[in-house]
Amino acid sequence: MRSVIQTIILFLIWACDGKSINTNILPQQPVVTTPVSPNNPTLSYWLTTSDQSILLQKQQDVSFLKSISTNPTIEVDSTQEFQSIDGFGFTLTGGSAKLIGLLSTTERSNLLNELFGKEAQSIGISYLRISIGASDLDEKVFSYNDLESGQKDENLAKFTLAPDKEYLIPILKEILKINPSIKIMGSPWSAPVWMKTNGKSIGGNLSPEYYSVYAKYLAKYISEMQKEGITIDALTLQNEPQHGGNNPSMVMSFTDQANFVKNNLGPLFRKENIKTKIVVWDHNCDNPDYPINVLNDNDANQYIDGSAFHLYAGDISALSKVHTLHPNKNLYFTEQWTSAKGAFGGDLQWHIKNVIIGSVRNWSKVALEWNLANDASFQPHTPGGCTECKGALTISGSSITRNVSYYIIGHASKFVPTGSKRIQSITNSNLPNVAFMTPSGKKVLIIENDKSTNVDINVKQSDKLATVSLPAGAIATIVW
Repeated sequence: MRSVIQTIILFLIWACDGKSINTNILPQQPVVTTPVSPNNPTLSYWLTTSDQSILLQKQQDVSFLKSISTNPTIEVDSTQEFQSIDGFGFTLTGGSAKLIGLLSTTERSNLLNELFGKEAQSIGISYLRISIGASDLDEKVFSYNDLESGQKDENLAKFTLAPDKEYLIPILKEILKINPSIKIMGSPWSAPVWMKTNGKSIGGNLSPEYYSVYAKYLAKYISEMQKEGITIDALTLQNEPQHGGNNPSMVMSFTDQANFVKNNLGPLFRKENIKTKIVVWDHNCDNPDYPINVLNDNDANQYIDGSAFHLYAGDISALSKVHTLHPNKNLYFTEQWTSAKGAFGGDLQWHIKNVIIGSVRNWSKVALEWNLANDASFQPHTPGGCTECKGALTISGSSITRNVSYYIIGHASKFVPTGSKRIQSITNSNLPNVAFMTPSGKKVLIIENDKSTNVDINVKQSDKLATVSLPAGAIATIVW
């Protein structure tokens, strides 16, 4: 009490005669700050609403408090770990690369840093799929070994990456400067037409006499891309092998894929010490028996890393069917389009629920939307290619519009880096969710409000709750 009384007396003396206080006669006290209690953490969350009034915007932080609440509660358990995550992203089609490449140097640099950088304003895309040869969202059909009708080139003497050197490869090099660790998957839409049974870019099969040549073609593609400084982490054997109506396209049965892998591609990769992962299927969830049958072939199985899926048909749970029978093989979700005619809110909900949450809860290491960019007329595309595929970006000259799939991927890629692990979170039919532990030790929870009303959600941490408000149809990414 002595020090308090002394302080009061000195203050009164100062107040009465205006003299300064000699603080040297007061006991020296340390400066005290109130630390943030580790037992009272806070969470941050970012929100996108179906009416687009809020687009991947950070909301006010929320504290975990001891309380009793009847709100729906999501509990995350980081002691239960599942698959590791390779990344989230898009297909960088040739058309996307051209539109980005035509931007001015400054515009292109700003955009690529926004897409692939790690800054606060970036969405941190960590995985890209590219086409081996043309996809249907290139301006024209091409392979890396196009010949005059009736010619063949079994030694691949005329193989060239020239069609990709104008835009795709330069853009990839710029991306790699921003994120050198980004993972890239290659997918062919068709073999060169001279290797096919029908001699056309649309449909047909890979002629058995060219199986070994096509394996060399794919191996050469990987080695030539490596010379450009571009590592192909994984390779799918054929985009949509049961859809022969696209331009380009090629049909492969599960027997074709098994034979090609075990007799040609697998042994060649092993001989040439190619580390690129071989991935089968790369088509819809309505036929999980296709990849299962390929993987059931023990001679092929030894060379195969996993299987890839789209969701234009079937149910996302098909991935778990494959995982159950082949738990040592990886799963990849590699494509889902958003339509020119789609509504922002409906697409946001469906894709977050199925592509982001659904694929990962069903063991996928990757979740990719389809096209990164096109123009206002949904160009470029090949004759017969997709005319209504809406890119994550609409690029018209120097004008850039961010569309729904930008936010779908951004809600994951910005917060869940490569190397994160999926962890356990309580399921809720009206609140689909998935949780992760990042390499830095942060927990991330992505939730979709599948209800038509606003919901207050409790996130449970030990014995404490933090309450997050989620408008009807909204998406939240929560980090703590």
